Amino acid sequence: MAITQIPAAVEEVIRRMRAIKGELDPRDGVASFNNMYLRVTELVGRQITEGFFKDPEFVERLDVIFAQLYFDAVDAAKRGKPPNPVWKPVFDSRSNRTVWPLQFALAGMNAHINHDLAVAVVETCKERATTPDTKPVHADYLKVNELLAKVEAEIRAEYEPALLELSTRDAEALKHILSSFSIARARDAAWATTQMLWMQRDNTLLLKLTKRSLEETVSTAGRMLLTPVVPPPK
Repeated sequence: MAITQIPAAVEEVIRRMRAIKGELDPRDGVASFNNMYLRVTELVGRQITEGFFKDPEFVERLDVIFAQLYFDAVDAAKRGKPPNPVWKPVFDSRSNRTVWPLQFALAGMNAHINHDLAVAVVETCKERATTPDTKPVHADYLKVNELLAKVEAEIRAEYEPALLELSTRDAEALKHILSSFSIARARDAAWATTQMLWMQRDNTLLLKLTKRSLEETVSTAGRMLLTPVVPPPK
């Protein structure tokens, strides 16, 4: 049976995520996101060499640039510095044991997709002298949706038994929060943001204002996703 190879650059990203996993208390909210992101990255990494993507080199580089924005937030927290505002809800609430791990995973995805992804696509396009509207770029972007949907469904399913044990009132309140975020919808919105940032890339002032507004919106959504409802099962 052939062993699927993962590109070295993506393998380095995976090693860093595994190192972060080893450093964190499993109950840490950042660990909950890191675990989900690790599963996604491993899946994407395997597909890069399997002919799944039309431009695997672009996807590989995007994966690295994208992950670095999360690593920047982790490194800032280690130094006692505030991370990018979109990550503050996750890092500020990371020790709150009344928030479910799934809430942290989705709040992290909110920060990483609704903000970081658009920034990473633009940076990757600039670096590789292409554009978001180039067909392979968008086609491969959509293909990643398939992989993310698979992981999201698996993780949500893992928490279904625990949700069934809650009272109807608590379960409905928590489900309302969790259903407010969808990776597929977030990636659709992130693509629109990508196009907006791309059009503004040469207008420094407008780009700065747009990014500041985006940070505020994503941060607000993150705080909402982390609303405590009922403590998770031990």
